[in-house]
Amino acid sequence: MQFRKIAIILFAFLPLLAVAQRLPENVVPDHYKLVFTPDLRSATFTGQETIDVRVIHPGNSVTLNSIEIEFQKASITQNGKTQEAKVTLDPATEQATLTVPSPLAAGSASIEVQFTGILNDKLHGFYLAKTKLRSYATTQFEATDARRAFPSFDEPALKATFDVTVVVDKGDTAISNGRIISDTPGPGPEKHSLKFSTTKKMSTYLVAMAVGDLQCNEGSAEDIPIRVCGTPDKKPLGVAAVRYAEEILKYYNQYYGIKYPFEKLDIVGLPDFEAGAMENSAAIFYRESLLFIDDKNSSVSTRQAVFEVLAHEMAHQWFGDLVTMKWWNNLWLNEGFATWMALKPSLALHPEWNANLGAVIATNGALQFDALKNTHPIRVKADKPQEIIELFDAISYEKSAAVLRMIESYVSPDVFRRGVNAYLSKFSYSNATAEDFWGAITQVSGRPVDKIMLSFVDLPGEPLVSVKSECITPPPQPVSTRKGKRSKATIQPHPKTEVTISQRRLFADPGSDPENNEVWMIPLCFKSSEGKPFCQIFSQRQETVPLTGCSSWVFTNANAVGYYRTQYDAADLQKLSGSIATQLNTAERMSLVNDESALVRAGQENVVRLLDLVAALNQDTEREVVDSYIRSLESMDRYLVTPQDRPAFTAWIRSNFQPMMQKIGWTPTAGENPGIGQVRFHLLRILGGMGDDPEAIRRSTRLAEQYLENPESVESGLAQIALGIAARNGNADLFDRYLAAMRKAHSPEQIGNLAFGLTNFQDPQLVRRWLQVVVSDEISNQDTAARIGEMLTRYSVRETVWPWVKEHWPEVEKKTTTLGGGLIVSSTRSFCDADSRDDVQRFFTEHKIPSAERALRQVVESVNACISYREHQQKNLTSWLGQHGGSTTAGNGAR
Repeated sequence: MQFRKIAIILFAFLPLLAVAQRLPENVVPDHYKLVFTPDLRSATFTGQETIDVRVIHPGNSVTLNSIEIEFQKASITQNGKTQEAKVTLDPATEQATLTVPSPLAAGSASIEVQFTGILNDKLHGFYLAKTKLRSYATTQFEATDARRAFPSFDEPALKATFDVTVVVDKGDTAISNGRIISDTPGPGPEKHSLKFSTTKKMSTYLVAMAVGDLQCNEGSAEDIPIRVCGTPDKKPLGVAAVRYAEEILKYYNQYYGIKYPFEKLDIVGLPDFEAGAMENSAAIFYRESLLFIDDKNSSVSTRQAVFEVLAHEMAHQWFGDLVTMKWWNNLWLNEGFATWMALKPSLALHPEWNANLGAVIATNGALQFDALKNTHPIRVKADKPQEIIELFDAISYEKSAAVLRMIESYVSPDVFRRGVNAYLSKFSYSNATAEDFWGAITQVSGRPVDKIMLSFVDLPGEPLVSVKSECITPPPQPVSTRKGKRSKATIQPHPKTEVTISQRRLFADPGSDPENNEVWMIPLCFKSSEGKPFCQIFSQRQETVPLTGCSSWVFTNANAVGYYRTQYDAADLQKLSGSIATQLNTAERMSLVNDESALVRAGQENVVRLLDLVAALNQDTEREVVDSYIRSLESMDRYLVTPQDRPAFTAWIRSNFQPMMQKIGWTPTAGENPGIGQVRFHLLRILGGMGDDPEAIRRSTRLAEQYLENPESVESGLAQIALGIAARNGNADLFDRYLAAMRKAHSPEQIGNLAFGLTNFQDPQLVRRWLQVVVSDEISNQDTAARIGEMLTRYSVRETVWPWVKEHWPEVEKKTTTLGGGLIVSSTRSFCDADSRDDVQRFFTEHKIPSAERALRQVVESVNACISYREHQQKNLTSWLGQHGGSTTAGNGAR
């Protein structure tokens, strides 16, 4: 399941989850026969099922998972004898126990159930999705919501095969995991029944259904039919996704030792779908904004996002669907693998997108999250549904993928690939554990991968590697004669560099001061001015590593594939800064900036070091390098710049970044590298957003006007930035025009651009108007929390947004979905004062959001870290600006 592209980590609203537990082990399923009849008008459905099971231990009862299901009739048949079953429901554990009078013997049996349920509006289970024209029925079962659609053994290790039949209205169709093998009239004159082929063995959370007037674009790759489907109006926007899916399937068939394991591939965009996408076997379901694009007018970043989310979900067809983790504590075996794998076809087929640099950005995001005391290990105990949902975060996705990239680099890509394929082959259509995976890599590579992985998978947090280098010139050595006598002659040994390395855990909040006993086994990769790069296992608190020659600089994360932060001695950083433009590749420059940013936020370094590093990169036109420091500058702008310092800071921003904008030009040129266009977006964001640059504001306003007249006349990525800057300086008339344009737009990308613009208006009255739209039926449930979250993170309007959210909480909560409540909670991490921290904690303690308990603890910790950041760095910035941006006076305010 993909979250990363939609802001990552969204949680909440799962009623009655307090004490759910595992199923007994006395019965296991082999096959489900399911018939569903959804009624889109009444938002209900009826169902019938037969489950072929094996009784392992004799007894009178069988326990299934079930919640929000009404049992009409239940029976169990064994050896030709059918017994009516008494059904006992336990909503607290989300279980239903079927009890029969006579004991069931060990062996085969079948369970038959007739039931009814609701098509809910919470975007989980079997639910109702709406457009302005009509309703659709669809499913989202991961992690524990198949039980909302049919009584089942809803645990990943309890795999089975499935026969699904869906009864739908005339004129509608249905999509499921299998292909349609029959379409028969009835029951009744207004219905027809679609029967799907038997699936391969799979877990219940991968079962899928979608019902409505869906239309498809068709393609194929290596004899596998591929369709991209959605509401009728989206058909013209599905062409690119078909092409991308064909490319990706061919690539994966070549990479893996196993061909695509299912008989077809349907990719379905749905009008109300909360996750980015969901990897149901052979039937991937999507939110529309990450699937449907205007192939000619979409931005490069949007096309890349569509490709890479497709690659993520299609990778799951092997990692997660073919081979599934035994239990949710090893969710990373699904999500970390798919996140790691998604970049490979992007790198191979679209090298211009620089997916490897996207991986550095993603790793940095995971490291930021993992620096919290309230992080969690990659593998963590999780038995209750709310505990499982909390695992869908940057640790399971991005940290896991980063660790896999580090191991792959350490053992070599070819060796790693052989280990992966051995793992997939051994556990096909079955379940696996973390030990199963790293055992395969260890065996193939002959290296201690199991020990390295164990430290990174089971330890919470991240290593901070401290580095100090020194050139050592040994004293002259006397020359020995043949008879063992010393000669007066001497030889001068070659100088060497001794690098002293130490490790400890890094915390975002220096005030947290917890015990720090962790020691990781790290494949540390050295790069220096002397000799070739090499890797060495580092597993002690402190070690000394000798390098050949007297290196003028040392870098300890070659190619930026390590999952750790690096803190260089002041002299070593100064040497690196002098060589950064010529000796470090783009990924390494990004890594250096990211690490310095993190150390500044954590109070481990002075902000001056970071600002000097940014100044050294002010002519670097790699978009990812600019991206690596833009958020740090915005953080300074938001939290450190006092009112008295404001003129000096904006003057420094303009003087530092105007030359780069002049170098690349304000407007695109014919044949321009797409990366330069994205640098332009960043520079416009910096100059117009932090620099209050009149030219940037003027050009943004003009571009916004042009976009409102003809969206296709402005590059989409540039338009989004321009719309935001223009809105910051806009009035009610411009607000009305944005809103009217959004209401008329059909492309998901255009709707998103205009919605982004609307979140940037500053006038409190306009802010409240937009919030009222956001909680209305006009905005789909999938987007409400994201829009509110965006506004909570905008420092300039937070004092309007947060009181409004509290005052209108019943309206917000009504639109809060499975994941959205946690997003709203997490968005308050951007607050930076004790009163707001206490208010947030008090409010969400009184208005509890299930599955967001850890998120709330992280908010408190993050706000404390921000307060500490301001206390440590505000005077440092004032002093630096006094030397670089004009005369300043210290103050207490911030933007």
